[in-house]
Amino acid sequence: MIQTAHNIVMPVVDKDTFDVHKVRADFPILRRQVQGRPLVYLDNAATSQKPQMVMDAITRYYTEENSNIHRGVHYLSDRATQAYEAVRTKVQRFLNAGSSNEIVFVRGTTEGINLVAHSYGKAFIRSGDEIIISGMEHHSNIVPWQMLCEQLGCFLRVVPINDDGEMILEEYERLISARTKIVAVTHVSNALGTINPVKQVVTMAHASGAVVLVDGAQAVPHMQVDVRDLDCDFYCFSGHKVFGPTGVGVLYGKSKWLEAIPPYQGGGDMIKSVTFEKTIYGDLPHKFEAGTPNIAGTVGLGAAIDYLGTLNMQAVAQHEHELLDYATAALLSVKGMRIIGTAKEKASVISFVLDNIHPHDIGTILDDEGIAIRTGHHCAQPVMQRFGVPATARASFALYNTMKEVDALVAAINKVREVLA
Repeated sequence: MIQTAHNIVMPVVDKDTFDVHKVRADFPILRRQVQGRPLVYLDNAATSQKPQMVMDAITRYYTEENSNIHRGVHYLSDRATQAYEAVRTKVQRFLNAGSSNEIVFVRGTTEGINLVAHSYGKAFIRSGDEIIISGMEHHSNIVPWQMLCEQLGCFLRVVPINDDGEMILEEYERLISARTKIVAVTHVSNALGTINPVKQVVTMAHASGAVVLVDGAQAVPHMQVDVRDLDCDFYCFSGHKVFGPTGVGVLYGKSKWLEAIPPYQGGGDMIKSVTFEKTIYGDLPHKFEAGTPNIAGTVGLGAAIDYLGTLNMQAVAQHEHELLDYATAALLSVKGMRIIGTAKEKASVISFVLDNIHPHDIGTILDDEGIAIRTGHHCAQPVMQRFGVPATARASFALYNTMKEVDALVAAINKVREVLA
């Protein structure tokens, strides 16, 4: 073990290798039992579990540094401010952003998308303009744009997806035009696991003068993201999906856009001066961070990024890819199994249905076996409609999952068939 400058104990890991059992030891919850059985946690697309060092960072903040930030001259406020702003720099490096001023802290991906819809929409979108999304979006990347269209009289265009769950790029090319002001697309589908060709999407949008927002909630935990290489204009993700706390997330925006758009909310800490006649907003990124933020959550997010920094993310990606291949083959051996989402480029998500068995019943019986999966529409009802199902069961893997857990999942699904088929 080593200690950081803030006395957070970090595991020492050989970054050239990946030992899933050593990684699992860093996550206390994975040692517990559910329904009298060892927990098999396969609901990572909904939220990830947390390593001990994340919880230690939050506890340390509350026990040693708890204070409000930016406003105080006393010791605790100065320490809390340093800890908070240090995370901004960590996120900048994590995403390879050009400046820490391009990193805005928000409550999560949902708030990041809403911020862009409100602020960019208010500044640059007019009646008759068009917004493009894909047919595999999470509700968080649909509803804010629908609301904006209703308010401004602009139009929402949807890129259809094929039977494998992939964007049909020829249709995207047909839809994009000089009327397109913004393209908002998920990097990785939470319901299908599809990895979208984001760099190509961005290039095509920019050629028509449109900007691009990328929903990275499902991508950041599984792959290295370089926003400058993608050349996207906005990118957002949630802390709780990337082994950090709930209630905190990140919006990356190119400086030129963050400078050009108005604040999303008004209040304290986002201003330079206020009179009854006029308010002058603060510099980037603070003009988008009104009020007291989730300081402890942000500190926890920084610890999660530190944790990922101890790992070889290419080895993590390889491990998850092997899990996905193994699980896909094993699940397809189950009679009556149908996997929803079979894209060539796919992250570690498997959505499936069993003939004549409701996904909720699958989830309930699996829970009796100590196995946590997600069942329902996954906040992606248009995806369910596209594939003609009311819901799916979804197993989603993370860096701490094992082949043995996949075996437990398959055995439990076979038990579902025995009980209900």
